[in-house]
This record gives sequence, C-alpha cells and structure tokens, in this order.
Amino acid sequence: MNATQTEPIPADILVVDDTPENLRLLATILAKEGYNVRKALNGSMALTAVQTVQPDLILLDIMMPGIDGYEVCYRLKSNPQTARIPIIFLSALSDGLDKAKAFDGGGADYITKPFQVQEVLARVQNQLTLKAVERKNEELQAQLEARVKERTHQLETANQELQREVQERQQLQAELLKMALNDVLTGLPNRALFMKRLEKALHQAQTDVAYQFAVLFLDCDRFKVVNDSLGHFVGDELLVAIARRLEQSLSSQHTLARLGGDEFAVLLTEVDDLNSATQVADQILAALAQPFQLARHEVFINASIGITLHQPGYEKPEHLLRDADTAMYRAKALGRGQHQVFDPVMHTRALQLLQLETDLRRAIQQQEFVVHYQPIVELNHNQLVGFEALVRWHHPQHGLLSPAIFIPVAEETGLITQIGHWVLGEACQQLCKWQQGNLDGPNLSISVNLSARQVAQLDLVKQIDQVLADTQVNPQALKLEITESVIMENPQSASVMFQELRERQIQLSIDDFGTGYSSLSYLHSFPLNILKVDRSFVQRMTDSSEGSGLVPLIINIAHSLGLTVVAEGIETAQQLAQLKALNCDCGQGYLFSKPLTVEQATELIVKTPPWLDSNLNSVPLAEII
Repeated sequence: MNATQTEPIPADILVVDDTPENLRLLATILAKEGYNVRKALNGSMALTAVQTVQPDLILLDIMMPGIDGYEVCYRLKSNPQTARIPIIFLSALSDGLDKAKAFDGGGADYITKPFQVQEVLARVQNQLTLKAVERKNEELQAQLEARVKERTHQLETANQELQREVQERQQLQAELLKMALNDVLTGLPNRALFMKRLEKALHQAQTDVAYQFAVLFLDCDRFKVVNDSLGHFVGDELLVAIARRLEQSLSSQHTLARLGGDEFAVLLTEVDDLNSATQVADQILAALAQPFQLARHEVFINASIGITLHQPGYEKPEHLLRDADTAMYRAKALGRGQHQVFDPVMHTRALQLLQLETDLRRAIQQQEFVVHYQPIVELNHNQLVGFEALVRWHHPQHGLLSPAIFIPVAEETGLITQIGHWVLGEACQQLCKWQQGNLDGPNLSISVNLSARQVAQLDLVKQIDQVLADTQVNPQALKLEITESVIMENPQSASVMFQELRERQIQLSIDDFGTGYSSLSYLHSFPLNILKVDRSFVQRMTDSSEGSGLVPLIINIAHSLGLTVVAEGIETAQQLAQLKALNCDCGQGYLFSKPLTVEQATELIVKTPPWLDSNLNSVPLAEII
C-alpha cells in the first residue's frame, strides 16, 4: 500500500432501540460488515449522540418510552445541521397508517420487525450508497464551479472539461435514480417509484372523471415459516421467484412493486370496474398456488390481497395504499389465501384499534388497571377456598372496560406481558395483605391467568420468583391458569417451565378445558394440578343425566389422573346440584358471586358467604351481593 493512501473510514451508524436484545442483534450484524456502530436505548440518548458526532445513518425504533421515534425524527429533520441524516425506521407495527406516518415524517426507509438480516444489510447499504453518491455529486459540483472560475481565460479547454464532468454527473445521477427507485433484491420498482406512479394516476383521475384505476396490496401468507425453516437465503430466492411470477401474471401497462419484506403492490391502470380488479387478483392467487421450484427446495406459498378501487374523495396516494393494506389484513383475518375489497368500515375499525392501542399504552404508564376477584368455592361444604384474579381497565373516558375489549389488542401488540406481570404482582400483594390481616383462612389461594406471550418469555419463572420474594406469598397458595392452546403451541418448552414451577410447589391449572385441543395426552405428560371445565359445558347441563353432556366424562378423567376439578360459569342451583352429584370439587360463577372489588372481596372473607343461605335456591346470588 502506498504511504500516501489511507484506509477508508467505516460508516458511522447510530442504532436506537429501547430493547437491549434488538440493539445487540443489530450492532452485531452491522459490526460484522465493518461499520462503526453506536447504540442508544431511548430518544434522549439518540439526540445527544447525534449532537456529539453526526452519524452517517440512523436506525430508529418507533415505539419507545419518553421521546418516540417519530419525535426524534421530527427534531432531527427540523434542524438544518441534522436534517440530511438518513433515517431508517424500525418497528413491529406493519399497519399502513404507521408506515405512512414514518415516511411523511422524513424517514428514508422502513424495516418491519422481526428483522431479516439480508434485508437490513441491503437497506443500510442502499442508504449509505445513496448518501455517498450525493456527497460525491456535491463535491463534483463544487469542483465544477471552482474550475470554471479558474479557467475562464481558457474557454475551449474549460468547455471540454465541463462537458466531461457533466457527463459524469449525469451518470451518477442516473445511478442514484436507479438505486432510489428500484428494489435491490428483485429489481422491481420500490415504494418510492410506486408512490410516484400512484400519485400520477390519482392526478389523472382528478382531471378525467372517466379514468379509473385500482391498487392491490399483496402479502405472502406464512412467509416467515420459510425463513425460519429454510433460511433467509432461500427466502430471498423465493421472493425473486414470486416477483417473476407476478410479472408474468400482469400486463406491461401495470406497475408491480416490492414494498419491503414479503409485501408487493400492484397499480392497475385504466380498469373498467371493480370486477376487473378482482379478476386480476384471482389470476395472481391462481398463479401463486402453483409450487415454486427453487434451487434445492419445492415451496408452496399463497397470499392475501387487499383491493382499493379509486373513488372520488381520495386526495393522497398513501391513502389508497393504506386502504388496500387494511383490506389485505381483513383477507388474512378471514382465512388467508384470498382477496378482500376495501370498505370504509375497515378503516374506521383500524382507527379504533389504533386508538385503543394508544390508550392501552397510556393505561400501562398511568396504572389505570384494577384487579377484581371472583370467589372459588369448594362445592361439598360451600366453603370459600380462593379467588381468581381478573383484570379490568378504568378507561378515563369509557369507564370500566371488560377484558374482552382490550386483551386481544394487548396480546397482538405484546403489551399483555406487562399487564400480566402487573396482575400477578397485584394479586399476590393482595393475598399477602389478607394473610397479614389473618383473613386468608387455612387454604385461601389466588389464581392468576398466564397468556401465551408470558409463557413464551424465557425469564418467566425468574419473574414469578421475584414476585413471590417481594410479596412473601407461600408458593402453594398461587395457582397459575394456562389454556390448552398455549401448551400445544410449544409443548417442549412448556413442559420444562411447568416442571420448574411444580418444583416450587406452585399449582398449575388448565383453563377453559374442552374449548381447545382437548388432548388427553398432555394431561398425562404435564405436571398439572387442576382442570377447569369451561362455562359453555356447565351452561348446557340439564335436569337429565343424559343432558349433562361431557361434564361427567371430564370430571371422571380428571379424577382418575389425580386432578382437582373446578367448574366455571355456575349460575343456577340446578347446575350446582348436578355438579355436586358428579363429585365436582370446586366451582365459580354468578350463583356464588360476580368478580368483586378488593373491598367487596375482603368483606366476603370476613362475613358469612351469602351462598350459605339455604333460602336462595336458584336465584343468582350475584344480585344480592
């Protein structure tokens, strides 16, 4: 190496994410490629890091406590000194509204979690190359101006030099334009080019009322399974094959683009009506139904397609893409491998869910949740033996909300892990208070539900240990309730975790038995203590023994395995009498009590339970409490 030459300075990349695991993963990936990586755990740290040394590129998480990614991007873009730093947003959110907001805020690109290594590297390299080309272009411009001033007296020579450098600049601009408007992997137009053509079509429709067009948003179903099982290189090979097959299914007048990941979009120009668009969608689904013969694998994959037909009232191209995206998610929800046409109701529902998620995140920060306690009764002696902890949400505008309203959103967004951990701690803390006040009786226990997200956490047992240590609750008084579906999603890891909990003498309960897989094999395989019969079976019980349905069989099987049986949803004295005749151990339901506040539950412990009153017969006792 010549002594005058120096090693190229590695690009400086700032990674901002409030999840340490994500920081480590991205830092490792980028460092292996020779980049200089700096890390920030929140928005404030990111802004400080940028002021200290301006990075060449920022990978920015959207959802962070305090200053979120959108605000960080806004502040940087508002400052002339930092406005030109390219920002790639990182988010688990894949809704069209979130993506549109990211790009409207000045984001250069958008990567959806979980990360695909090759996509991350490709998008990072693309942005760094774009910046390098822009810097080179600026340098050339400066050189041109300097040379023109120096050589005004040599016009002929200067003109020749100027022509050469103009050609070089045009070549650089052409390369920059190609990189900026085309997907690196598939060669298809990317989001930027697609939005330009969509904007052009929208403008034409606004000036020509007879002009009609449609947007198709396509997402491959279960593509993650291919990446996880065969690897990302095979996944990339499949994406290229999908792109080629989609091209063959469309005419040259239409625009096919890869938006990112396994998402594609199609702009159908000059369509006659909605039927024309759905016919194209059917052709695409039929084409994708055929197997893909890759280098070493045969792969089957289908897709879900959302369709938006241009209507008067659309003013921005991103709104068309957003609505097609919304319709695509509706197609997935209805079973995948199909297409759905956008309806305004879908957008309203999406906005409601987005608002609910926003409110839910605020509720966690402001501790708007409360725990209600439903009594669990030993049926033979009608004795109170415990409570099931049930979370409720005191919404500042809508009042007390049922879990059925917010738990599905909490599970989808992952917020259920924070809520579930809080409920566990709150319930154990309350049991500790009852014990300290000598109100717990000899066998009073607390039952807490575990969600699938919680069970998937590697440190769940450690979290439970910490809660028990903080509250000093006897582990034998804690019962953890898990549904059948949670167990069957990952039986091996569940078995290991259950064994660890069993070693701590924590009791394990199968919740809502009969509504899921109902496999007898896991009742033998897992260290279970309790089986809860779902309320739907209890409510179908009638006077005759034949009308008891599966309840006798479930109770007999559970007892043969040494399990305690708890019947849910007991509402009448008739149901109670039948369950006692079947030797059901325990029960809960409105016949005994609705879920109670802490104060009501404490009063119930102190006083004689109202269900001991023999005069109540079949009256739902919850009305008396």
